[in-house]
Amino acid sequence: MNFAEVVTAENILLTTFTKDGRPKPTPVWAAYDGDRLLIVTDEASWKAKRIRNTARVTVAACDLRGNPKSDAVEAVATILDKSDAVRIARAVNARQGLMGLMFTMYSRLRGVADKYVPIEIKASVPAQQ
Repeated sequence: MNFAEVVTAENILLTTFTKDGRPKPTPVWAAYDGDRLLIVTDEASWKAKRIRNTARVTVAACDLRGNPKSDAVEAVATILDKSDAVRIARAVNARQGLMGLMFTMYSRLRGVADKYVPIEIKASVPAQQ
């Protein structure tokens, strides 16, 4: 499976890596935008901290519980400007239908949306033309 096929999955298994190289897989919701995958996370989350340390990640299709449904694909993650977080969160949540709407309402009620940082994930090897 290649990057373009993985990112169209409903649930994505994002694996970040610790300083000593240990993998830390996490299921995430994402929005696909052109040649990149967009997610949002709490700016203090461990996955954001690990991405700040090393941009290397892998992505795979997974089920709701994070069980892989495809092979992992190497990718590169970049934390984007925080000003894009709300727009990207809306795109991610819109893709999830009713569950996304409920999550958006929960985030607003709890006031956690202002703590989001957007993350862009791109294939580490560009797709062949």
